[in-house]
Amino acid sequence: MNIIRLTFELFILYLVYKLVFDLIIPVAKTTRQVKKQFVDMSAQMEEKMNQQKQQANAFNTAKPPVQPTSKSDDYIDFEEIKK
Repeated sequence: MNIIRLTFELFILYLVYKLVFDLIIPVAKTTRQVKKQFVDMSAQMEEKMNQQKQQANAFNTAKPPVQPTSKSDDYIDFEEIKK
């Protein structure tokens, strides 16, 4: 009876060992790696967005504002077109 109990306990310990080292630790490492990649990707996207904003601001400030032309200069009275 003692040998059966010892065998059973060793089998349970083996299953716990396999569970920890073949499932829990690899899942934890993968989760940590994926989280790090998401953080890195987010930082890269934020950096690119900041660069685009800086480029847009530089473009908008470098270009002088366009003065709207007045419509009264473009209008010709009908009576002025006589030949």
